[in-house]
Amino acid sequence: MRTYRLFTLIFLLIFQPLAQANLPDFTQMVRENSATVVNISTTNQQNNVTSENNKSLGTGFIISKDGYILTNRHVIQTADKIIVRLKNRQEFVAKLIGSDERTDTALLKISANNLSSIKIGIPENLEVGAWVIAIGSPFGFEQSVTAGIVSGKGRNLPSENYVPFIQTDVAINPGNSGGPLFNLAGEVIGINSQIYSNSGSYAGISFAIPINVIMNVVTQLKKTGKVSRGWMGVNTKDVSWDLANSYKMSRAYGALITAVIPASPAAKTNFAVGDIITHFNDEIIETASELSPKIGLMTTGEIVNIDIIRQGKNQTLELEIGLLPPKNSEIDNQQTIAQLDLTASNLTAADKEILDISQAGILIRSVQLGGIAFQAGIRAGDVILNIQNNLIQNFNDINRVLNTSPKLQTVTILVQRHGNRLFLPVKLF
Repeated sequence: MRTYRLFTLIFLLIFQPLAQANLPDFTQMVRENSATVVNISTTNQQNNVTSENNKSLGTGFIISKDGYILTNRHVIQTADKIIVRLKNRQEFVAKLIGSDERTDTALLKISANNLSSIKIGIPENLEVGAWVIAIGSPFGFEQSVTAGIVSGKGRNLPSENYVPFIQTDVAINPGNSGGPLFNLAGEVIGINSQIYSNSGSYAGISFAIPINVIMNVVTQLKKTGKVSRGWMGVNTKDVSWDLANSYKMSRAYGALITAVIPASPAAKTNFAVGDIITHFNDEIIETASELSPKIGLMTTGEIVNIDIIRQGKNQTLELEIGLLPPKNSEIDNQQTIAQLDLTASNLTAADKEILDISQAGILIRSVQLGGIAFQAGIRAGDVILNIQNNLIQNFNDINRVLNTSPKLQTVTILVQRHGNRLFLPVKLF
């Protein structure tokens, strides 16, 4: 036993200092940057009575010496009053310059000068496995420091595909929202925004918005108070190994178009379901998640070159970038019709004018590649008018007919396409 204890002591004396020597020392970096991080609280007033229960705690960081501050939109979106507290305990009432729902970003301004401000890093240079640090106010504990590594880059979340999130294992909890994510050089490379958890508290996975995406938003908010993004109008997914082989590609890369939104820039340029986008302005597209952020940074009316593979042949198409519709617009307001493997929306007045149709119907927004509707010949842009002699004017009609139709039955669907009417047999499974 004594020999074992002596061996353990010798091992710790020799190897523990070596292990510690390989770990980064965060103290100097935190000391130099902690003054750039602020605590944010908000107050709501109802009938001129302040409710203490409506106060929220979050984090922000100073991006310029004259008092511009970034935080998450969800931290301040219901606020009547936004209070910013600096590290030295000074408090300011902040003015909301503008916010952006898609990136969950809010730009604030306080009346102060000569403030400590962050250094902006380059997220593209960040490598998976690199050390990163968060400073924030989890559960109200101000100036708390947590560290971890980059777990992944370019993550798409269901809530937003225009943000290539940075995934980390840095401990992020309620109150950290809106705080900075630093690299070891003391540069901010992201803003901590979301966690992946069933409990609402940290479970090992957190997400930050890259700072270059945020600063593009900041520029627009300062200039106009709102944010505009480029739009192509396609749904995409990653290219599988089997699909790459069938297209005689040397490896699996690119973005496979699974749907083209009617009347979108892509539809006007004749992009088609099954096209594989390989390059955007001569820049290679490795995964589907890379495409939307690049398009979003484009200006409306800008012409871009997009290389595709269509039925095994290489082509280059010129696309005029459109303006991304706002959230909750008709294009966002889609429903999935699971029985047909497609998404659709009710026809709007604008849709009827573009498609030259006078009656009500269901507009097909996207069709799952290889799904039931796709195999039957239904395509995005078709308008469903009738199913099995039942007039289809809205979702209630189509759900009623499909839910009462026996499985394995073949139904006839009448669609209008480019001014022509087609009867298509569809077998329900």
